[in-house]
Amino acid sequence: MDLTLPPKVTERAFARLAEINADADSPKALRVAVEGGGCSGFQYNITLDEPTSEDLVLAGGGQRVVVDEVSLPFLTNAVIDFSDELIGAKFTVENPNATASCGCGTSFSI
Repeated sequence: MDLTLPPKVTERAFARLAEINADADSPKALRVAVEGGGCSGFQYNITLDEPTSEDLVLAGGGQRVVVDEVSLPFLTNAVIDFSDELIGAKFTVENPNATASCGCGTSFSI
């Protein structure tokens, strides 16, 4: 049995993306990628981008979150959310595959 599940995107993350795209002439997708680097070995790169044919597209609330095929295994069962706290507002990734992470929350190791 294959338990590889794609990441989930919260309603809060889709709602924030809708706010960002509300005034855009051509709405963009939120791209969540994993790249080498950072203080723990890997880091998240979250940008606005256009989907490609190789991307996994997660849709909700009329919005799209995309993950490239190289990053997908690192994000199995992860939760993509939006956090709005006193220290700042940002998209976050809760990743059950990460064995360690740094204080900034954008770098992790597996």
